[in-house]
Amino acid sequence: MSRRYKGGVISATAPTTSTSSATGVWTNPQNMQASAAGTWPRIPGAPTIGTATVASGTSASITFTAPTDLGAGTVTYTATSSPGSITGTSSASPVTVSGLTTGTAYTFTVRAATPGGSGPASAASNSVTPIAIGSQIYTAGAPGGTFTWVAPAGVTSVSVVAVGGRGCGASCANGGSGLGYKNNYAVTPLNSYTVQAAGYSNGGTSFFVSACLVAGLPNSGGSGGGYVGDGGGNGGGCAFRAGGGAGGYSGSGGNGASSSGSPTPGSSGSGGGGGGGGNAGCLGTSAGAGGGGVGLYGQGSNGAGGTGANPAGGGGGGSGGSAGTSGQLSPVYCGCCVYYVGYGGSGGLYGGGRGRGSFAGQNGYGAVRIVWPGNTRTFPSTCVGAP
Repeated sequence: MSRRYKGGVISATAPTTSTSSATGVWTNPQNMQASAAGTWPRIPGAPTIGTATVASGTSASITFTAPTDLGAGTVTYTATSSPGSITGTSSASPVTVSGLTTGTAYTFTVRAATPGGSGPASAASNSVTPIAIGSQIYTAGAPGGTFTWVAPAGVTSVSVVAVGGRGCGASCANGGSGLGYKNNYAVTPLNSYTVQAAGYSNGGTSFFVSACLVAGLPNSGGSGGGYVGDGGGNGGGCAFRAGGGAGGYSGSGGNGASSSGSPTPGSSGSGGGGGGGGNAGCLGTSAGAGGGGVGLYGQGSNGAGGTGANPAGGGGGGSGGSAGTSGQLSPVYCGCCVYYVGYGGSGGLYGGGRGRGSFAGQNGYGAVRIVWPGNTRTFPSTCVGAP
């Protein structure tokens, strides 16, 4: 049988003070008892604001110190932006507010809420402006190409990596191309900037703005290409018919194999460079192969040297780059003798040197990748991954 207790509570058993029951109407002695026991919810005080920081491209993180007069019950903290009144909630500091507009300056207030009600807002935080996160890759295959990159709204700095393309004709084996990077380069939103992604018809140099700022340079015959920028690596050299590996983010690509008559593996890259080419057979029964290329997403594993098997295996790709392909064997007749000349396979994208006998389009091409914001996304770290 239910009874009506003080405060208008109807129950089969006498109520006791708790967080849930305390929301009813109670006598002053009951209120005092619940308050002393810490089970009486009340309107909390204002949090003390901390610091607002950009958490991602369109999010901000706001720290605060909780008020001491929270009362009983679950506490929820809500941060509200100005402008826009965009909100985020959390049970403790910090609160993340998402869905902000890049390029817009925001401040934030935080308030606490318990079963007793919502408390007053804190003071406003410092102002923060979310910055867009993004990237753009330029590569044009064999012909190469010159492009125009327009800095997005709100983007004031970028980091750039450039890998060179082929700088030698189709009849010779190549050294690998160099890789250079430049970090935190200041740009002006909506301004245009020149980008060259090399093939072989435009000299093999890839750059951003100019070859004096950041560039990956092509091979010079059998020697690997160099680089311009804050850091990078030189391409590996070719030997006889095996191509060199592309330069890495902190070291050189591997050299092509030096043997001319017996299967000999190429050398591995260092510092994330593409692996060296395979065996560089001249009058033997083995083929020179292409050097490995290098990727555009930051420091990674080194490329392995190409195998010395017949036909020769291409160099392994470094830092996410593609491996060079194996060489092939073609008979050559000389008087009464028949011998084999190695015709190298293609180097891996990007920047791998071509083995002897490869033709247009079969070696590593140049490329340029731009990432932003450049003050937080820098090479050689893999924090420059997608987007």
